[in-house]
Amino acid sequence: MIGQEDFQNLLSEFSSRGVKLIAVSKTKSNEEIMQIYNRGHKIFGENKVQEMVGKQAELPEDIQWHMIGNLQSNKVKHIAPFISLIHSVTSFKLLNVIDNQAYENDRVIDCLLQVKIAAEDTKSGFSKEALLTLLLSEEYKALKHVRIIGLMGMASFASDEGIVRREFEDLNNLFQNIRREFFSNDEQFRQLSIGMSGDYIVAIEEGSTMVRIGSLIFGERHYSSS
Repeated sequence: MIGQEDFQNLLSEFSSRGVKLIAVSKTKSNEEIMQIYNRGHKIFGENKVQEMVGKQAELPEDIQWHMIGNLQSNKVKHIAPFISLIHSVTSFKLLNVIDNQAYENDRVIDCLLQVKIAAEDTKSGFSKEALLTLLLSEEYKALKHVRIIGLMGMASFASDEGIVRREFEDLNNLFQNIRREFFSNDEQFRQLSIGMSGDYIVAIEEGSTMVRIGSLIFGERHYSSS
């Protein structure tokens, strides 16, 4: 677990650059989350619906929960009442389900569209072409209970910083183009969620406004062997 002084320095660094920190708390206990919460931080990211729902029920109501992992359509209903931001929208089908569940809960749910910027098969998201097709479609324009506030991407797991930097740069260029073409009158579309513990410095240099930091804050994850 990061020390209090180091954590405050990290927050100050991000704040000075206009970057929001998402503390990735997946696999972490409520006690560990409360240690960070008690330092004044209230934004936490999870990648499993069941784990998030359990934590949300037991932890302070003013925590802002972000879904950063793969989200199945049939799980949206469980987080729709409280989710603050969904980073990982990878299809119109999912976006439509979120819209429907937001309507059922009398909400508008903020979302990021996830773009596939890495060549790895394990990474998912819209291609540039699919993203443009979505934003031009009448089906997308008919949605009333979701608000697209930016894009998200995950870089390649590579030791070559140049590869990671090019992927982040390409996504930022796409983000800027999308904002000009489709969201020029929308002040909400301003978030670019790129960067994790291992590459957040490069991500910030390439335009990130949100970084998803887990191990740097909580330490390495420990998975059950059972």
